[in-house]
Amino acid sequence: MDFLGLTTLTVIDDCLKLIEAGRGEKLDIEVIPLDDEETFRRVFHTALTSGVFQFESSGMRDILRRYKPDTVEELTALNALYRPGPMSMIDDFIERKWGRRKVEYMLPELEGILKGSLGVIVYQEQVMQIANLLASYSLGEADLLRRAMGKKDPKAMAEQRDRFMSGVAALGHNKNTAGEIFDQMEKFSGYGFNKSHSAAYALVAYQTAYLKTHYPVEFMAALLTSETSKPENVVKYIGECKEMGIRVEPPDVQVSGAQFTPHITPEGEAIRFGLAAVKNVGGNAIESILKAREEMGGRFKSLWEFCEKVDLRVMNSRVIQSLIKAGALDSLGKRGPLMAAVDKAMERAQKAQRDAAQGQTGLFGLFNEGPAQGYGGGRGGDDLPRVADWEEGERLANEKEVLGFFVSGHPLDKYAEKLRNLTGVIAAAEALERKPPEKRWGTQADPMDEIQVAGMILGLRVQKSKREQKLYAQAALEDATGKIELICFPRDYERLQGQLKMEAPVLVRGVLMGDEDAAPKIAVSSIVALEEVQVKLPAGVRIRIDLERATEEMFAGLKSAADAAPGPGKVMLHLEKKGEYAVILEPEGMSVAADRAWVERVEELVGKGTVQAVG
Repeated sequence: MDFLGLTTLTVIDDCLKLIEAGRGEKLDIEVIPLDDEETFRRVFHTALTSGVFQFESSGMRDILRRYKPDTVEELTALNALYRPGPMSMIDDFIERKWGRRKVEYMLPELEGILKGSLGVIVYQEQVMQIANLLASYSLGEADLLRRAMGKKDPKAMAEQRDRFMSGVAALGHNKNTAGEIFDQMEKFSGYGFNKSHSAAYALVAYQTAYLKTHYPVEFMAALLTSETSKPENVVKYIGECKEMGIRVEPPDVQVSGAQFTPHITPEGEAIRFGLAAVKNVGGNAIESILKAREEMGGRFKSLWEFCEKVDLRVMNSRVIQSLIKAGALDSLGKRGPLMAAVDKAMERAQKAQRDAAQGQTGLFGLFNEGPAQGYGGGRGGDDLPRVADWEEGERLANEKEVLGFFVSGHPLDKYAEKLRNLTGVIAAAEALERKPPEKRWGTQADPMDEIQVAGMILGLRVQKSKREQKLYAQAALEDATGKIELICFPRDYERLQGQLKMEAPVLVRGVLMGDEDAAPKIAVSSIVALEEVQVKLPAGVRIRIDLERATEEMFAGLKSAADAAPGPGKVMLHLEKKGEYAVILEPEGMSVAADRAWVERVEELVGKGTVQAVG
């Protein structure tokens, strides 16, 4: 028996509860169809497996795209093969699946045992069955064989080989082939997986994929809730939500619960941020907010009312400040003025709550005393102080402080257009999915292998190398999709130490390094502030136009697009008709700034892939 505490089981359970609460549908996960074509096609064939148990890694995703499993049995086999040892058989397994390599059995008798795994010994149970079939092992004896193989005990293995070969001889099987089969069993059983374990894992994987396919908003809400304490995973799964067309709304004391919750809006499916994800906001404070909201039967109208209605014995100023930083009180005003009003609002609310407890409510009520000095003239003193709101940088920094990531924007947003026009820039999440080139740590990087990622440098750590006692640095680079580790070797650190300390968005260039057992890191070769990065637009563009489908409106649209984006890039019109072509150079002196947005606009007019950069 192998008893595991799996977070995934909680995700499934939470998802089922959200489905019942939101849709009124009581789904029994134990009776869902195990051959749902849509689940295999949409999740496993395309490797969209974020949040799918055991199938999230980049290596496993690559295998899924190549193998395209169609049954839980195939998921079971891939699960067992994707581990040290049998991993070497995966390519052969894929080739056999698609008929590019023949499925063969060392003895015809083995087909019944190995047919489901395409002739490959994958599971410990198969080792036991083979011993039973070829050498008359009882299943009890076969289990002793499995144990001996797993422990790699030479003495026990010598005894087992003698027992196996004598059993083979008694049944009249070919001794040489049987010896080869024993060698293969010994090789595989040392790291083989038991099928019962792998099948249980595959079933849980299929269940998560099924929920993600048919109940995506509930599944992603449950998944985000399970990762609340891991900001880097929350960032990853919020990015996944965006790709799935699911909006993730910021926390809001008016509507949010403790956890992430799904709901339907006029714009489509969305997930509300859970208040429990806000740093310093504990369970008692959240319970107080939900209770106050329920008793009011409506919305909080101001910061003053919010402070009066919640239980300030469990809601100190630090909690309220954290809610403001997270944007959870945005419905009550701008964050800067709200923060400036916290102490005054709490002081007055505490007095109101003390008076209420003692039965000493004033004639007109505390909150009808009139505006306080320095505040706006709104009735009841509900206006906030006349102070400036936070600038974008301060707003985002405060969100990062209490949530672990940015919600209402990202420091890279202002550079979005520039990044679209920089060749070769990839997201951190994509970098993590890539396989590092075959190189040893510390060897000179090949510029041809370099990648570029834009983001914010976090967690800088400067250390001394053990051998040479030279300084080197480690840090992380974070963008809107996730975070990737950086390493700056001594040979580069002296040159780049100033840039490593930058708090502004930067463009990092370097080579991926690492191995299959760990997430890759970028060995940094250059760091440049995005503000200073210059976009090099092409010196010209060639636009290929099929005259048989061209219209006057198309040419008018081209002229309009060129007029709207004047620049140094020369335009060539490549006109084609029935295999013949002509090129018009610089029509009417036309020259443009051929950035990505301009190219996309032209391709909408002329056709995808018709614009080619020149120079």
